[in-house]
Amino acid sequence: MRRALPQPKSPVYSPVTRVTIGTGKISLLRILLIVNSFASSVTPRNTVLVHQHLARHHDVQVVETNERGHATRFAQDAASRGLDAVVAFGGDGTLNEVATGLAGSDTALAMLPGGSTNVFVRTLGLANDPMVALTQLVSGLEHGEVERVSLGQANGRYFCFHAGIGYDAAVVELVERRSSLKRLVGQPLFAYSAMHSWFRSYDRQYPHFTLDIDGRHIPNGYFTVVLNTNPYTFVGKHPINLSKAASLEKKLVVVTFKKMTTPVMLRTLYSALRRGGLEKSSSIDIAIDVENVSINFPAPFPYQLDGDYLGDTTSLEIKHCPEALRLVRPSITF
Repeated sequence: MRRALPQPKSPVYSPVTRVTIGTGKISLLRILLIVNSFASSVTPRNTVLVHQHLARHHDVQVVETNERGHATRFAQDAASRGLDAVVAFGGDGTLNEVATGLAGSDTALAMLPGGSTNVFVRTLGLANDPMVALTQLVSGLEHGEVERVSLGQANGRYFCFHAGIGYDAAVVELVERRSSLKRLVGQPLFAYSAMHSWFRSYDRQYPHFTLDIDGRHIPNGYFTVVLNTNPYTFVGKHPINLSKAASLEKKLVVVTFKKMTTPVMLRTLYSALRRGGLEKSSSIDIAIDVENVSINFPAPFPYQLDGDYLGDTTSLEIKHCPEALRLVRPSITF
């Protein structure tokens, strides 16, 4: 029997004078801190330190997630009660859930790196160390550095930095099968899963889907990444840049591999690491300023959003959602 998910309880706040982010000097905010204690960089000690630091000048409640979807429901509850901000402390999956819960509301999203890669956090310029990033985040909160940014949406689910269809989704699925090792091993597990998928489990002989990108048809897709930001990901300290045209201030960028051979992927990796992005070729299609993407195939294909594997599907509708989310920009002072 499938166990019902526990419903998140609404945090109780002290009566305070409300001050809205972005309207001037910030003196006191109502903040919900959502913590994924299973994330690789989250510990009981740094959770307490983050809470204490935020609570010095603001009214802060802490909640912890323990099931998939919890962070979204916590965020939706915070938005429905008009909280000023939600701070997401976890990995990219936690961030994705919180952004999904806050999209379309006036409650701002702030974030701290708690995972193994932390792509979106690092894209904004935050340090990859949670305690260093905390200083940057608090400065951004207290100076009202908040702006509305765009998100992507795939079959109704939002994504912050990218959607992956095909090969990388198969890699993520393998990583999630070994989720118990992810906290201990980190990025080497992704490398192992990428090699296993490439040589053993992912079919590179036949296309996996067809695409219609703002009405333009691509019949043979092996692997597609829909970018809302750049870089696509990080390997250690090194960004993997697929397209400099991708940013939160612009529409989507769609990178599609029409061939998946070892030479193509080696050239891709070199260009992504050394040249700052890919160029369109007979093997790679690149579309910029994209509003809508339809991906279809009779046989199911895998997809992932922000590094979270969501299963296989035969149809995927992706669209650009402008000004969907209020985002706290960190203050980068060093």
